[in-house]
Amino acid sequence: MKLIKPHFLSELKKHRITLRNVHKDVHGDSTNLNRFALWITKNVGTVEFFLLVFMWTAAWLLWNSFGPEKFRFDSLNSGFVIWLFLSNVIQLFLMPLIMVGQNVQSRHAEALSHHDYEINVKAEKEVEIILHHLEHLDKMLVIALEKLGVDMHEVLEKVDHPAEAPK
Repeated sequence: MKLIKPHFLSELKKHRITLRNVHKDVHGDSTNLNRFALWITKNVGTVEFFLLVFMWTAAWLLWNSFGPEKFRFDSLNSGFVIWLFLSNVIQLFLMPLIMVGQNVQSRHAEALSHHDYEINVKAEKEVEIILHHLEHLDKMLVIALEKLGVDMHEVLEKVDHPAEAPK
């Protein structure tokens, strides 16, 4: 007896795509500068960073307001010029780095989205193939039952109402 290979198996194999690790793809293409910008983006948006800046600012202002006068380097009378200058320089350096980091995150999100779409298309094709196969099996079952002389209405009645079937 010759074994017949189901048609749907070859259809399923046609639609197989190799799954890939999107995270590896995105991070593998990143340069050191992009990774640095991403690190800055992730860490600047934390409570720890806020507390660091707050403590630095508080220490600076307290020292220059209440510290020994001969050791003050940025007085209240001058309007804390050095503090304002350093704060602005830090902001000017951080803003573009954060924007670069956000662009890297955006590319990563787009790659994940595209990969999810590919998986969904693949799953949809496979479900369609399986549904066609089930329809084919239903037809084959009906033909086999008809050849055996089984009344289909009786079988369907038993399937629809199993509690009423004789034991």
